[in-house]
Amino acid sequence: MPKQIKREKGRPSPLASKVKAKLYIAAFLLPSLIIFGVFMVYPVLQNVELSFYSWNMVSPNKNFVGLKNYLNLLSDAEFLQALGNTGVYVLLLLLMIFVLPYGVAYILGQLIKKGTHFYRAVLFFPSLLSFVVAAVIFNWILNPLSGPLAELLSLVGIESPYWFRTPGLVIFALSFITAWRSFGYNLIVFLGAIVEVPQEMIEAARLEKASDWTIFWQIILPLTSPTALFVFIMTITFGLSYVFTPINILTQGGPTQASTNIIYLIYQYGFDYFQTGRAAATAIVTLVIFMVLVVIQKKLEKKVHYEN
Repeated sequence: MPKQIKREKGRPSPLASKVKAKLYIAAFLLPSLIIFGVFMVYPVLQNVELSFYSWNMVSPNKNFVGLKNYLNLLSDAEFLQALGNTGVYVLLLLLMIFVLPYGVAYILGQLIKKGTHFYRAVLFFPSLLSFVVAAVIFNWILNPLSGPLAELLSLVGIESPYWFRTPGLVIFALSFITAWRSFGYNLIVFLGAIVEVPQEMIEAARLEKASDWTIFWQIILPLTSPTALFVFIMTITFGLSYVFTPINILTQGGPTQASTNIIYLIYQYGFDYFQTGRAAATAIVTLVIFMVLVVIQKKLEKKVHYEN
């Protein structure tokens, strides 16, 4: 009996065990937290501070201007145009790499029975290329003088437009390049979700004479809604940030800022115009937009279907 009491006294208390477990967790997380703080949190805080100053990256002195950089954005025609262009990019990309691959994934996953692996490989291949390579390829394809598309249009008596020099067309061309590069990835993500839908439900719907559209709308869409939400948010991210590379390589924001977006405008403010404070303020506004997207995603997650 005394030995059992001695053993019980030697055991650590539940509180001590919890504290020890938390210390182990903190020890494992500490290196990542340090790296995250140094390379993510600290630069953001520096950027917030810089947004309250006027500085050209050359002068040793920074002039404190308070909220002037933010207030100037409200009346800056370039910022408002870039914001509008960003909205157009997002809408076009939602159509090209959200709605379209969703439908194609349903066709490949449920309607086509032969050659699906070949179609998947062909459609996914552009995702293996970088945005730089995609931009260079389409710069050749869309060349209005000697490109393949110009040659095909000349056969039917149509003169090829200057895709990257015409307002309106330039946003469509850049969106198409981004969509061509990203289509395959979104397709595979959708396809992975669609093939996991229980076949019994689909077969039961077919026995009830349900159309393919009804099956998609009533079964596929609800059961793949978490994946759709993820791709939806990522597509908006493409419109905000990933289209930067085609813009930088092919148009540099032209003609007359008709193709710039809010991310590229940050680059222009900082490294073309040397208005570092305004660039920092624009970056903070962009960060707020991303934070709003995160909040929207969290709200929408409550309405999507999770199996478990």
